[in-house]
Amino acid sequence: MEYSELIPRTKMDYERVALLKRASKAKIIPILPELLMWLQDMNWPIAQDIEDILVDFEEYLIPHIRAVIKTNDGGWKFFLLHGLINRLSNEKLLELKPELIRMRFSPTKDEIEEELTEKIDELLARID
Repeated sequence: MEYSELIPRTKMDYERVALLKRASKAKIIPILPELLMWLQDMNWPIAQDIEDILVDFEEYLIPHIRAVIKTNDGGWKFFLLHGLINRLSNEKLLELKPELIRMRFSPTKDEIEEELTEKIDELLARID
């Protein structure tokens, strides 16, 4: 099976979600960025299933999460902060501390619009 065959194609692609749940870590690691894209809107039917899969890959996610934080997609950041990032171990969350501090004290326009301050404060309190 090709890696690309594991990537969901639609918001209701439960068939590929089932394949992901059975796939080895070696097959999932190369497609982490593509899977992270499915967390852009947690209202999508498969989003929670994808998050549940991704949380088991926290040791590989930090660079990909940082890439999302650098975007102007405040909604995606909102869903990551309230979902996947919130579920990271404190050890992994500590790796995101510089980004959390930047978002808290020098937020971008999209971060201000999404009102991320309270959640960021919660996350920072966990690691201080």
